[in-house]
Amino acid sequence: MSESRFFHVSPSGKLTRANTLTELWSSLRNGGYVWLDYCDPTQEQLSPLIERLGIHPLSVEDCLDEDQIPKIEDFPTNTFMLMNRYIYSGGALSVDEVDFMVGKDFVVTVSGHSGDHLRFYDRIEDVTGVGSEILGRGPGFLLYAALNYVVDMKYAAIEALQDEIDAAEEAILKDPANFKPADLMRLRRDLLSLRKSLFHEREILVKICRRDSPFITEKAIFHFRDIYDHLAKFFELVEIYRETITSLLEIYLSMVNNQMAKVSNRTNIGVRRLTLITTIFMPLTLLAGIGGMSEWTMMTGETNWKIAYPAFLFGMAMVGTVSYFIIRWLDRKALARRK
Repeated sequence: MSESRFFHVSPSGKLTRANTLTELWSSLRNGGYVWLDYCDPTQEQLSPLIERLGIHPLSVEDCLDEDQIPKIEDFPTNTFMLMNRYIYSGGALSVDEVDFMVGKDFVVTVSGHSGDHLRFYDRIEDVTGVGSEILGRGPGFLLYAALNYVVDMKYAAIEALQDEIDAAEEAILKDPANFKPADLMRLRRDLLSLRKSLFHEREILVKICRRDSPFITEKAIFHFRDIYDHLAKFFELVEIYRETITSLLEIYLSMVNNQMAKVSNRTNIGVRRLTLITTIFMPLTLLAGIGGMSEWTMMTGETNWKIAYPAFLFGMAMVGTVSYFIIRWLDRKALARRK
């Protein structure tokens, strides 16, 4: 739901809310600067800023578009910045664009237009918690406070992703057969999204710290350097987690292959046993078939069959035994040759 909040920031850093834009502009007579905070605004709400604050129409268009990469653009009357806010909840990473426009006596923030219709902060104290003394120094310090909160939200998302990665590692080591590799691919996709955002946002902070924007004073630069350090740290963490995901995928595939190899080895052992039994019984089956096709009187005569048949059975046992030892000897010889 679209909602606008207007504040006047006095030289002492005190925030006073204004109900209308006319009341907000009138408050500038007392010095200080103004903060215009929009949540899911419309074209009609942002258009008045073009004439009154000198906001470029392209900046207004960027505030209403989605799926853009973080960037910074300098205009004669203001500096436009686009950052990303990340929230990781319920195994899903949501992205919201937060737009900032800072000028000589104003700060404009736009958020909530990416589907969730929520502001980039939960309470006004989340932004103004740096203290009224700091906010009273100028628009650049309010911009620092807002950017610092957005960056801190990124760290919360990164920590949640780390917990997911640790849980995936435990699941792989505990039961790789029932692990779903799609979970790792989802985590990898979220990390790539974070990496893309952090890469561009580092460049934004580099330009700010170089004092490319005339609307951010030199005294405020030290605070923005702290934000840059945080972004650089987060970027390194994301790179480490990406490598961890790759290692976990390799471990998972290795463990699955090992299990498949064990099953294959057990199958091979079973086949070898059956082959051994079949090989031993082949000559015995031949002898039994030859003997079974003839009457005992044709082989031994009526007087000798009591001796001949036990001798025939003993001979079959000897043939089976000799066949077994010959096969074992051939197996050992083949094994020694492979070594």
